[in-house]
Amino acid sequence: MKRTFLALFLLAQAAAPLLAQNQTFTIEQAVRGQWREFYPKTTLGYQWMGQTDQYTFLVDYMAIAKASANGGEPETLITLDEFNNLLAEAGQEGFGFFFDYQWLDAQRLLVRDDGRAVVLDLADFSIEAAVKAPEGAANAEFCVQNGKMAYTLDNDLYLVGADGKPQVVAQDDDPGIVFGQTVSRNEFGIGDGIFFSPKGGFLAFYRKDERQVSQYPLVDASARVAELAPTRYPMAGMASEHIALGVLDLATGKTLYLEDNPGSEQYLTNITWSPDEKHLYIAVLNREQNHMKLNQYEAATGRLVKTLFEEKHERYVEPEHGPIFLPGKPDQFLWQSERDGWNHLYLYKTDGSLVRQLSSGPWVVLEVLGFSPDASAAYLLSTEASPLEANLYELSLANGKTRRLTEEPGTHTIALNAAAGYFIDQYSSTDTPNRELIREIRNGKLKAELLVAENPLADFKMPQMEMIQIMAADGKTVLHGRLFKPTDFDPAKKYPVVVYVYGGPHAQLVTNSWLGGASLWQHYMAQRGYLVFTLDNRGSANRGFEFESVIHRQVGTNEMADQMRGIEYLRGLGYADMDRVGVHGWSYGGFMTTSLMAHHAETFKVGVAGGPVIDWQYYEVMYGERYMDSPQENPQGYAASSLVNAAAKVKGRLMLIHGDIDPVVVPQHSLAFLKACVDEDVLVDFLLYPGHEHNVGGIDRVHLMRVVTRYFDDHL
Repeated sequence: MKRTFLALFLLAQAAAPLLAQNQTFTIEQAVRGQWREFYPKTTLGYQWMGQTDQYTFLVDYMAIAKASANGGEPETLITLDEFNNLLAEAGQEGFGFFFDYQWLDAQRLLVRDDGRAVVLDLADFSIEAAVKAPEGAANAEFCVQNGKMAYTLDNDLYLVGADGKPQVVAQDDDPGIVFGQTVSRNEFGIGDGIFFSPKGGFLAFYRKDERQVSQYPLVDASARVAELAPTRYPMAGMASEHIALGVLDLATGKTLYLEDNPGSEQYLTNITWSPDEKHLYIAVLNREQNHMKLNQYEAATGRLVKTLFEEKHERYVEPEHGPIFLPGKPDQFLWQSERDGWNHLYLYKTDGSLVRQLSSGPWVVLEVLGFSPDASAAYLLSTEASPLEANLYELSLANGKTRRLTEEPGTHTIALNAAAGYFIDQYSSTDTPNRELIREIRNGKLKAELLVAENPLADFKMPQMEMIQIMAADGKTVLHGRLFKPTDFDPAKKYPVVVYVYGGPHAQLVTNSWLGGASLWQHYMAQRGYLVFTLDNRGSANRGFEFESVIHRQVGTNEMADQMRGIEYLRGLGYADMDRVGVHGWSYGGFMTTSLMAHHAETFKVGVAGGPVIDWQYYEVMYGERYMDSPQENPQGYAASSLVNAAAKVKGRLMLIHGDIDPVVVPQHSLAFLKACVDEDVLVDFLLYPGHEHNVGGIDRVHLMRVVTRYFDDHL
């Protein structure tokens, strides 16, 4: 009996790896597991302790640990319980976890959560400052230099200090006047509406006048009698918001507004303080978005001092980054621009004179991370090695020469400590789930390997992934794509195809990163017997201005032409069943899905379009007019791209999905298309998600992807 049991046990153990490697995903695992149990082991919150060789990281959000670049075992710096005990002694409420923290120097730590900021002095484990915004506050920004927090409550702007007494900065009884919030629907790199000066003497803030903007009638159906929940939505070609920038002098309590034509519909972007906080720099863009001025204003008076330089382009100009001042050289700054066709760096003086173009070539600067201690070099992430990667480079400010600092191919995230001469590198690639290491900046020497994550999907039967290159429809531009083959792939068989598409600006789906940048749902579909194909067509990101702006005034045209080149590639494989081709995408990808189903009905049998833009005249001013101009200026382009006008062409099985309170692509898009389909006697399917905005998140996302999967299973 014992021998039989032992034999069975050993047999089971021997079979376990084989069984494990044959696992396939459930829909729940494919949708929610990517960011949970199947996410590669990763260290969160790497930060350098000032200019020292010590660094810290989070431990399960419940503690902060520290270690040295020169080796040794990590040790706990402070636990959440210890931190909360210090807060309790100071009469403050505790935190639920560590998440957002920042070293101010080698011993002072700033810890934040939603509407709270605490400065902790680790020299004696004391609370140096603790500030909290009231319940319901939003957009909180804390200034270490003056110990105050600015925040918004409804449409008004306030300040609060350690005493907890709110101070009104700006308010208006008219609900169409908004202070301290983001403007221009977060385009142009705008993510904040509150800007403290470097020394804490001033507070700049946006004032947004939306009174002339149409109120779009979204409806909250959760109440017994559905209630109107309108949002200000400036549609292309219609009245837009008026923006001004206010400046509060904290010493005098007086507020002024910068001189800049406050009655116009121009954009005030990339708000930047000078290091001495005497001036503000603003990239001012006309409504047509083809003429930018970098203006300098006097903070104390609001006076326009001068325009440093201007940029113009017949298509558009898109400033997304403000001046980056050189440390120790307050009269010099870096400027990012696509003026030569690629996003590169230019060195300017504050008198407006160009010193030199620093970077050049057929690649783009992704992010400037910092400078060397003597400000002779800048450190940046760029695509110089490959448009599929993000690598760290040192850029000489004297001659523009670059030196690559990340040796391994892949997509890198960097925690830089130029003062101490180190950087922490977290990266992944198609064959590396996650690797973390410390290198010396000077010679690239590997100081420490902090983590090499195991493949979290090793127990699953994963589809084969191929990274491919094909030629765009213009016959000269290389496009990058990704193909997943079904598990147990047999080239003698024919497989149905699902094309997953986005195709619009500021998005890149195919990268040299873990899983190739794809979701586990795409692997799940390949496990179910589909070929899953993605192509970054012209119009998508990180390939230069011409590549992205080719969509100008004709969205959809070149994108579809490139996607059809992808179809030609699939046809040439021999194992793709070209009678069973489906397409799925969301937002711009929903627009692309519906466009392909209508304009290439002979190719696409099934489509699922989520949150689709159907007619660009219904989309908002800032994004819509950049790429399409206004409907008045470009009526032919709007008519050609309108899917309302193309509804009669749909022949296959198409489902539209929309959130019922979507404030980005308003539900009118899908409704207009449905009306056109009814008028043309075209049968389509429609699913409305109650209580969801532009995408379907949370637990409901499992439901969403179950619906999408079933639609392809049933009809493809």
